[in-house]
Amino acid sequence: MKNLCLLGSTGSIGKQTIDIIKRHGGFKITSLAVRGKINELEQQIEEFKPQKVCVYDKDKAEILSKRLKNSSTEVLSGMEGLLEIAGDSSNDLTVTAMVGMIGIKPTLAAINAGSDVALANKETLVTAGHIIMKAVKDKKVKLFPIDSEHSAIFQCLQGKYGPNGDYSTWDGSPVVEKILLTCSGGPFRGLSYKELATKTKADALKHPNWDMGNKITIDSATLVNKALEVMEAKWLFSTDVDKIQVVIQPKSIIHSAVQFVDGSIVAQIGVPDMRLPIQYALYYPERVPLDCGRVDLFELAKIEFAKPDYDTFKGLKFGIEAAKQGGSICTVFNAANEYAVGRFLKDEIEFTQIYDIIEYCMANHKNIAEPTLDEILGAEEEAVSNSEIYISIKSK
Repeated sequence: MKNLCLLGSTGSIGKQTIDIIKRHGGFKITSLAVRGKINELEQQIEEFKPQKVCVYDKDKAEILSKRLKNSSTEVLSGMEGLLEIAGDSSNDLTVTAMVGMIGIKPTLAAINAGSDVALANKETLVTAGHIIMKAVKDKKVKLFPIDSEHSAIFQCLQGKYGPNGDYSTWDGSPVVEKILLTCSGGPFRGLSYKELATKTKADALKHPNWDMGNKITIDSATLVNKALEVMEAKWLFSTDVDKIQVVIQPKSIIHSAVQFVDGSIVAQIGVPDMRLPIQYALYYPERVPLDCGRVDLFELAKIEFAKPDYDTFKGLKFGIEAAKQGGSICTVFNAANEYAVGRFLKDEIEFTQIYDIIEYCMANHKNIAEPTLDEILGAEEEAVSNSEIYISIKSK
């Protein structure tokens, strides 16, 4: 029985993680964290009786604490609380399923405490990959990707090449020639840039294949999500950005693939169901049953591939430019997008203005090659400030 710390227990990934554990066991949930959904958290506390929970919103943490005055579960709050539960050395596995850069410090705390990490918080590697991967190596812990595409790549590399290995041939040269990072193309695949400008929040939230949270669904519509995944893959698999190729695969059946130096390609194929990568990360290296659908190759008329339209979906182009530069510009890209998506979800800006805000913030940033954690957080603040300046300019 392994001790599990679950950060983001009331979100989509968190709830699916809990469902999988209830089905297969093997874990004792010792701590939970949420941003503010205390009603759902209270139900989870009743069921699993964790030692500690953290509610990031301090006011809501106080409300929950009063409700649980006769409970043995300790209620913590804020970043201090997150760091306390994530940094507990008794954790065997920490699932980081929080959204946004809030996940950086707790993820680092978990690694430094010696816990393996199942990572669903891509912003952590996008903005602080150089810090996180060094800590993983120094502490000799395992880092399991939960993103469906990165899990697919990880699965394709199993066998001779284990987790966090260098993926090298006998003479030390890279065994991976290219990573093929697949993408559905989102709900607006095939549209022109002019057509994108008319799309509403309701349009953008209609993803053709996946059921996800609002923020990541918008990121999938802009293809910013794929740019973030390029940045994440760069760190997870120690590869150059030029060796990561984004491939449109509309049915989301091929979740990603790896091309090796001998020319062969190994792909991971399955129905679009996030429980598969979550489950693989939890029980690695074992494969356990999953009651999802099955791909019937005889019913697949064809598997379609296409190149991304970088001129229309500018977020992908800007993100790859940032990934090639590296450094604090990646934080600016991520933070500007996060700000812009928030404004779009409130119907305050047009869809294509998400790209405009990202471009403005990147153009007004002086890149830092290897930023410290404080410089990363400073770049985030700068991006938010410049985003507000852009909005102010356009509103005049």
